[in-house]
Amino acid sequence: MGLEQKLPEGILTTNLEKLVNWGRQNSTWPLLFGLACCAIEMIATGTARHDIARYGSELFRASPRQADLMIVSGRVSNKMAPVVKRLYDQMLEPKWVIAMGICASAGGPFNNYAIIQGVDKVIPVDVYVPGCPP
Repeated sequence: MGLEQKLPEGILTTNLEKLVNWGRQNSTWPLLFGLACCAIEMIATGTARHDIARYGSELFRASPRQADLMIVSGRVSNKMAPVVKRLYDQMLEPKWVIAMGICASAGGPFNNYAIIQGVDKVIPVDVYVPGCPP
């Protein structure tokens, strides 16, 4: 008679590492970092029409210490680059970054001295979402 048979029905035994990994797999907490017009589309994903909660990301975090996914949307200027880097450094591991839109991915049509040509020049990017959302 093992331990499994002595526990009441409905109780599951596991180790903490498996439980934490399951939680990370099934819920990401994104950090909103909207810099331009793509931010409106990113905010719209939290509304009832698009319902990002069905994918496990219902809590948009305002603090980098509580987030594990940074979504950078819009153009990154030279003055905002240190802020993006600081917020990324404050996030706990594991952390991921999505560059949403062509401006965050490659600078978009703004090829001038004040705009960084892609957020990957400041922080590592895991996923690029190309294009310009409507």
